[in-house]
Amino acid sequence: MTASDPSFTWSGRFSEPVSDLVKRYTASVDFDRRLATQDIQGSLAHAHMLARQGILPPEDLAAIERGMAQIRDEIAAGTFVWSLDSEDVHLNIERRLTALVGDAGKRLHTGRSRNDQVATDIRLWQRDTIDTIAALIAELQRALLNLAEQHVDTPMPGFTHLQVAQPVTFGHHLMAYFEMLARDAERFADCRRRTNRLPLGAAALAGTTFPIDRESVAAELGFEGVCANSLDAVSDRDFAIEFCAAAALLMTHLSRLSEELILWMSPRVGFIDLADRFTTGSSIMPQKKNPDVPELVRGKTGRVNGHLVALLTLMKGQPLAYNKDNQEDKEPLFDTADTVIDTLRIYADMVGGIRVRAENMRDALRQGFATATDLADYLVKKGLPFRDAHEAVARAVRACETRGCDLAELPLDELCAFSPLIGDEVVEVLKIEGSLAARNHTGGTAPAAVRQAIARARERLQ
Repeated sequence: MTASDPSFTWSGRFSEPVSDLVKRYTASVDFDRRLATQDIQGSLAHAHMLARQGILPPEDLAAIERGMAQIRDEIAAGTFVWSLDSEDVHLNIERRLTALVGDAGKRLHTGRSRNDQVATDIRLWQRDTIDTIAALIAELQRALLNLAEQHVDTPMPGFTHLQVAQPVTFGHHLMAYFEMLARDAERFADCRRRTNRLPLGAAALAGTTFPIDRESVAAELGFEGVCANSLDAVSDRDFAIEFCAAAALLMTHLSRLSEELILWMSPRVGFIDLADRFTTGSSIMPQKKNPDVPELVRGKTGRVNGHLVALLTLMKGQPLAYNKDNQEDKEPLFDTADTVIDTLRIYADMVGGIRVRAENMRDALRQGFATATDLADYLVKKGLPFRDAHEAVARAVRACETRGCDLAELPLDELCAFSPLIGDEVVEVLKIEGSLAARNHTGGTAPAAVRQAIARARERLQ
């Protein structure tokens, strides 16, 4: 093989071809071929601009458009032949275009480099991916709202340190995850704005001598503007790192919910059941129903976190401008997106299939003196300093532990022994429903407040 051979990738500058080992080591076509749609989209916009600027003859533009349409059809049909010799998605498409339309295909690369080409492709792909993720987050939020609406009045223990703390409603608990997901959606929207800048026109690193019109390409591709510095445009991948950071936070939130679903499904807790389609059995224990899906979400969160660290590490030592290291950005980025999208799709369905065991939730409230804080607040409202109220209730709890009963089950005369301020009305204070209803403010767990929160949340999703 010689430098003049059409399968020889590089120019006459080299005296020998790349070895097969190096070719396999440096090739990216096996994974970056998924950018083909974006590569064709960006190339056509570039060709349109070259024609408008008088750099590309009209007949060449027509040939390029015709060739790209055929390539798009071949890729969609699965008949496009991907070649390792052509190294990446860009050269594979360019080589096929040249085979189809001749010299017009060779002229397409005028005024650009693979450096700004790939940066454009990734930004186009990431922008589309963010839009997909945003829609899936909203779908999961709706599933949470639907379940929360069914359980606005269902009491359950609120926990700190995994110890029973105070009564909340299951609807209120689910709304906490709605809010986490809302912030996740905001982060992806912010990332999209910074992603949506056009690198094309930066060429290899310094721009081009051709009279290009970057702004018209940006408008055609739906970018909000152009990257302002050619060196920065081709060399940084902070937009991909930001995407992975937003994805890691999203997966962290889903991992927390997964941990709770796993705990709640345990027979020792028994708060919920997951639909059978999200669980598996045991190869040896016939009674088992394992929460495999939430367990895998928990595990895949570590995978996404690892991709974020990988991209941060990839960028930290690179001088300006483009370096081959950046080829390593795609596999972690693609896998992060695939993991997040698959997780969101399955999660919305899984939440919709949750069956709540409301009585078990209520029973758990009887095990941890959940209304102790309500009793302390009651005494404070009667005029007792909070620290004294805290001590009085603590002694009452200790007495209940000795007797094996809840505060609400302690006879009134014995309860009054801990403070002369306690009156008959304390009975309502110590009821679960009383505790919940008392927290009727924005962000509170009172059923009325939760209904309002759900209504506001539905408006935000419209």
